[in-house]
Amino acid sequence: MSTKVIMTAEDMRRSLARMAHEIVERNHSLEKLVLVGMRTRGVPLANRLAEDILSFEKIRVPVGALDFSLYRDDLTARRPQIKPTDIPENIAGRAIVLVDDVLYTGRSARAAMDALVDLGRPEVIQLAVLIDRGHRELPIRADYVGKNIPTAQKEDVRVKLVETDGQNEVTLIGY
Repeated sequence: MSTKVIMTAEDMRRSLARMAHEIVERNHSLEKLVLVGMRTRGVPLANRLAEDILSFEKIRVPVGALDFSLYRDDLTARRPQIKPTDIPENIAGRAIVLVDDVLYTGRSARAAMDALVDLGRPEVIQLAVLIDRGHRELPIRADYVGKNIPTAQKEDVRVKLVETDGQNEVTLIGY
């Protein structure tokens, strides 16, 4: 098994700052914007994006946390650990940026969108991911991408965040 660092802490910081600028450019009215992190690692990434937006726009964008476990299409294969969903604003008519660490097959993003729509009807749902590794099974693409990493099916991308793992780095693990 081989491990290669594909993003350092500084790479992650720069990518998230760029993504925050792209989110601001695309969403002209930040008053309607809500960032929603997909549990688990999407939540700290959404908070980091909100801090970046605050630093250069001086506007605090609300951040929520979404557990979409019960919306997954593989529930028979595993028992979900349900965590709280905490959306600080009514999402009806709002611009939602759904935030996750890795986009792979698109199944988690689809499940998260289903969970969001059950909470209200947003004006628009956009997707922001730190890593897009390809291999989609559903027609889903991210609006904001930190880094595209072409991978083989047998490789694994691991995102480590200081908030959940004690360090910031993204590694590619080959088997």
